[in-house]
Amino acid sequence: MTARTAPLTDLERTPRHADAELPAETDELGMWVFIATEVLFFGGLFFAYLYGRTHWPDGWALAARHTDVVLGTLNTAVLLTSSFAVALAVAASEHDRRAWVARLLWATAALGVAFLVIKGIEYRNDWHEGLVPGAHFSLAAIPGAELFFVVYFLTTGLHAVHLTIGIALMSAFAAGTEHRSGWAHPPRLQTAALYWHFVDVVWIFLYPLIYLVVRHS
Repeated sequence: MTARTAPLTDLERTPRHADAELPAETDELGMWVFIATEVLFFGGLFFAYLYGRTHWPDGWALAARHTDVVLGTLNTAVLLTSSFAVALAVAASEHDRRAWVARLLWATAALGVAFLVIKGIEYRNDWHEGLVPGAHFSLAAIPGAELFFVVYFLTTGLHAVHLTIGIALMSAFAAGTEHRSGWAHPPRLQTAALYWHFVDVVWIFLYPLIYLVVRHS
């Protein structure tokens, strides 16, 4: 009398692990949607760059020569190294190497902090050289130069904000991995890594546009 004769429903036939995978897939989809909106946002800034370069090529080129290509190149190396570290962390998490995952994520966050420190030094130098747009802008007599630095500070500043969020994210996952928190599982870490790689890719586009292309035009 206790035997069940009714057919199983689709919900009952679905394995439990399939339900566990659903939130991770949702997280990843949500991150891709977020990245798509951010691409549109930064795309507008890149359009502003293109507009300024085509309308004031001489002033744009002269202003670009006042950027610190050494610090910009150093920061590019730092960020690429951090992206490699977070990729290794994701790979380690798939093999349940928690200690290595935590170390690599802390290293990623530390490299992100190093990037911000170097960028802060560059901003300080820009301030002392009168390159901050405003009443005391040292290149005010050159058409287009001030607009270049408006775009420069806007794009690099917004990138720094996104990087700060990424540092907090990597630090949270590093701490969560160390404490074996259930939410810090590999699929979710992979989703967080997508955000970090996105921030990296934005800088890879910014670096040549700000420090290299116009400087040699």
